[in-house]
Amino acid sequence: MRDLTSTLASVEAVMDLDAKHTEIDQLREQSSDPELWNDQATAQVVTRRLSALESEVNKVESVRQRVEDLGVLFELAEAEDDPDTRVEAEQELASLRKDMADLEVRTLLAGPYDERGALITINSQAGGVDAADWAQMLQRMYLRWAERHGYPTKVYETSYAEEAGIKSTTFEVDAPYGYGTLRGEHGTHRLVRISPFDNQNRRQTSFAGVDVVPVVETSDHVEIDENELRIDVYRSSGPGGQSVNTTDSAVRITHVPTGIVVSCQNEKSQLQNKATAMTVLQARLLERKRKEEQAELDELRGDSGTSWGTQIRNYVLHPYQTVKDLRTGEESGNPTGVLDGDLDPFIDSEIRWLRSHEQ
Repeated sequence: MRDLTSTLASVEAVMDLDAKHTEIDQLREQSSDPELWNDQATAQVVTRRLSALESEVNKVESVRQRVEDLGVLFELAEAEDDPDTRVEAEQELASLRKDMADLEVRTLLAGPYDERGALITINSQAGGVDAADWAQMLQRMYLRWAERHGYPTKVYETSYAEEAGIKSTTFEVDAPYGYGTLRGEHGTHRLVRISPFDNQNRRQTSFAGVDVVPVVETSDHVEIDENELRIDVYRSSGPGGQSVNTTDSAVRITHVPTGIVVSCQNEKSQLQNKATAMTVLQARLLERKRKEEQAELDELRGDSGTSWGTQIRNYVLHPYQTVKDLRTGEESGNPTGVLDGDLDPFIDSEIRWLRSHEQ
């Protein structure tokens, strides 16, 4: 109980609840102003921030109340020498330890863009049709993870492969601290299995790259010269819908100086697709700028930086079943569960690992 109370006090100090309460009061006042809704973009930023802050504060205050109640429960068990009450208290103690660990992980998300939503791009790499299938499996894994947590997602673009799977996809996970939570997923993911596309049932190794960047906000300033853009329109591919495959509404934008290519095909019109593609391009350029600034700081510190953005995790389905993170050592013997979105143990370990390597 003393350890729990001490840890909670540290968490509360790091999160600065007084400052958060002050900001919540200010945001509530802003959101109650009818004039705010004349600017939909600003209104959404305000309401999203308010909701995220209220959720954070409620979690900490709920844990604080549970810790206090648990002390009373233990006292009651001792006073009445009640084994059932003692068992109940021990179970609540175990549950509180887990929730406290989750709060500790949250305090590590203090980067400049950590509280933003996450924009994830997945590309199939080496491995042919198996790699394309693997890229689609990864997309489903992240969408299922978001679904488990109740986080909204939006798929901006999916380029389907000819035989099976996808060549690439870009989608947003609209979660509080989505970027800070998921940025450790950036890198190459390796799959080993018996290929369902090989009639000789041979083992196949496939690779897919995952790129994670923060969602841009209206306050971000990313300079983009229209003369440095090449814009192509084309007909959408893949599963059809109303007018999806019948008009040249899909848009591909190439930022010539950096070679960054983004595309969007899931909106109804060419103009909407272009606007969405520009948002994705801004996010990619913002992350590029952040990495360049970080590299400069590392050079000033004499730090060569980290190379975690290469191969980060192995998923082995044959001859044995395991998923192992190459950086943290986190491992699971249930790849089916992991591929169905049970990623939290890996994500928590990544956050701790990244924080320890960036200090």
